[in-house]
Amino acid sequence: MALNLPQLRAFVAVVEAGGFGAAATDLGLSQSAVSHAVASLERILAAPLLVRTAPVRTTALGESVLPHARLALAATEAICDTAAEHEQATGGTVRLASTPTVCQGLLPALLRYWSEHVPGVCVRVFGGSSAEAESWLENGTADAAILADPPSRTGALLATDPLLALLHEDHPLAREGTLHVTDLEDDPLILSPNGCERDIRKIYQAAGAGFSPSHRIRDLGTLISMVQAGMGVSILPGIARPLVPADLVLVPIEPHHSRRLVLCGPDERPWSPAVRALVDSVDRLTPAVLSGA
Repeated sequence: MALNLPQLRAFVAVVEAGGFGAAATDLGLSQSAVSHAVASLERILAAPLLVRTAPVRTTALGESVLPHARLALAATEAICDTAAEHEQATGGTVRLASTPTVCQGLLPALLRYWSEHVPGVCVRVFGGSSAEAESWLENGTADAAILADPPSRTGALLATDPLLALLHEDHPLAREGTLHVTDLEDDPLILSPNGCERDIRKIYQAAGAGFSPSHRIRDLGTLISMVQAGMGVSILPGIARPLVPADLVLVPIEPHHSRRLVLCGPDERPWSPAVRALVDSVDRLTPAVLSGA
């Protein structure tokens, strides 16, 4: 039987108002619309529900159906109320800390995704080094953070982020499919100390190679400009790919090393419902969203 809520709502309204005209006023509908809804319900049930007197009376079937119709309408209202309460509880502002490469390479797509799937949450971004992001999360300046390889925090994995060599397109090794880190020993190494240095050290240690950066540049734009100017090479996380200009290339390196980018809440205090909503939404996130595909 193809019952629907407007039919049940019209039937209950007519019984409670005592007539079709009064029910139409209560529902904000025309009398003919209310009459049509009740008649449709009676056709589906193959029996009359009302005796059309003044005031109307229920038939035996109508009297039996009435409590079920009221229960169905009450359940519908309860579902709507629950959804409204959930939206209110998961709303609010989340102060999100992260590093410059994540802010520029990952967050634009992520913020668009959240605006569509968690519209009640407003995300305010705090950009800083890895150490700053962790500190802000610890001291309450931030409500959540996107961290690389957090040692003990719980959260949601956003992406696995490989480290890649950054070379000028005219570099002799720019067309190689893969480079060994020792292939870069003849070039000055330009690094950003904002968080990847510890991961780059691991690559050199795994290769048994000496680690001796020529420059440590905090600003990523300056680092990229120096590589463009032929002042050396660098190693960047793959998430920085959207920031790399056309005259530079990113080449996979060996030994391979990747970081896990995790959306984390605080360890030492409860997560707000808004933070929980963002973390839960990551289960529906696909790599295509983050890549802009």
